[in-house]
Amino acid sequence: MPTTTEFLLPVLALVAWTLVMWVWLYATRIPAMKRVGIDPQEAAHPGTYAHRMPEHARSVADNYNHLHEQPTIFYALMFFIALTGGGAAGTLSLAWGYVGSRVVHSLVQSTINRVVVRFAIFAFGSLLLVCMTVRELIRVLG
Repeated sequence: MPTTTEFLLPVLALVAWTLVMWVWLYATRIPAMKRVGIDPQEAAHPGTYAHRMPEHARSVADNYNHLHEQPTIFYALMFFIALTGGGAAGTLSLAWGYVGSRVVHSLVQSTINRVVVRFAIFAFGSLLLVCMTVRELIRVLG
């Protein structure tokens, strides 16, 4: 049985990855806005200038937003497991698989951005999350 710290390392890894994507977001967005002449004040309302941004800059920004959607379920589930005495090695492997799927999803979306490939990676990660949830439901509810 992994320690609580070992069990929560995937959470830390995904938080760190989200911050990497945050840096990538601004490293692409600010120069792109300058190139197309978007005044920063135009960004006061999200999406109002998106049609003027290059696809690459939009893809990185979209991925950063995606890292604040489904992963919130992952974070809540991981803390639930850690706080309720779960955290079996099998669940930890699923958690690392989920983190890996999110990193690969980010790289695909932010580079080649092929929707079918992204969807397959997203679906795989989602299935890992479902497996983790079912394992915990069985553990807690018997």
